[in-house]
Amino acid sequence: MKKRRRFFVLALLAVLLPCSVFAAPRRDAGRLTIYTWEEMFPQEILDGFTKETGLRINYVNFDANETMLTRLRTARGGDYDLVIADDYIIEAVVAEGLLQKLDKSKLPNYGNINPVYRRPFYDPNDEYTVPYGAGVQTIVYDPARVSRGISGYGDLWDPSFRGSLGVTANPRVITGMALKRMGKSYNETDPRVIAEAGRLMLDLAPNIRLIKDDFLDEDLLSGEVSAAVMYTDQATRSMMTNPDLKMVFPAEGIGYGLMGAFIPANAPNAQGALAFLNYILDPGRGAQCFEHLGYYCTFSASDPLIDAEYRSFLTLPEGLSDTETIRGITQEAEEEHERVWTAFKLATGTGG
Repeated sequence: MKKRRRFFVLALLAVLLPCSVFAAPRRDAGRLTIYTWEEMFPQEILDGFTKETGLRINYVNFDANETMLTRLRTARGGDYDLVIADDYIIEAVVAEGLLQKLDKSKLPNYGNINPVYRRPFYDPNDEYTVPYGAGVQTIVYDPARVSRGISGYGDLWDPSFRGSLGVTANPRVITGMALKRMGKSYNETDPRVIAEAGRLMLDLAPNIRLIKDDFLDEDLLSGEVSAAVMYTDQATRSMMTNPDLKMVFPAEGIGYGLMGAFIPANAPNAQGALAFLNYILDPGRGAQCFEHLGYYCTFSASDPLIDAEYRSFLTLPEGLSDTETIRGITQEAEEEHERVWTAFKLATGTGG
């Protein structure tokens, strides 16, 4: 499976440098321009669509959601036919009216979308977007290196894990572990509750060995850490490399981020974009897409068709009900998260 960039489940706090790989496309009735991250689709899907429809794919990629938004503003919702970006930026696209409603009469495969991922916060009535890939926070651990099993976030506080845990460098995700242990939401906005979660995180600090975003899977595989809270692609790589590892969906409830596909307001070829969306919503083609992408499948009809070798890494287990999209919160709450995060890093000795 090919992997694109690391999926930031909580990209809303990431600082991304604007850059773009290609200039805005020219209008061409025989062409479909897709604007998204690199390597989002297997080449056979793109080639198959061209063969079936006659539309040539002009694949334009960006390296930051903010760059996409700037270009879409400049084009006033034009130039591009289909855009796929992260959830928090789509909220801004919707607010600014830079996209158009989906004509679902042209999407007979729309019903293949997993209900778990419908009605996201940025599109509560499912009017504008099709979910394409989810990043789900998971715990991965090496049973040969721990003295007890792990079923949820709360287990990570056990003294037996002293100096042996790795976690991502994402304040909302890690503070969210404490909030979920308290029975609260990942999206808690009360600064007093967030501060209480911060005090709980200080109790976790002695168990932390590494706080980092990149290559955390390699640290687990090498034995540098015995357990880690990981991004989706890291968990997938870990499990593919060492099937003896254990992957856990936290019992307290999972948080996830979504990528969404939408058609800009003045897309030159909106009908072609609808045809492409319906093409990938086909169960078999969807399975091909997510096997390539390496993120959680958002088309439930595709789940059983994903190769058994890594189906468990790309699909949610049946009966999982406590799920929550991690979204933007108030400025006051964000500031409290940052304060708590700084104190936590100092307590772990990983930096201020």
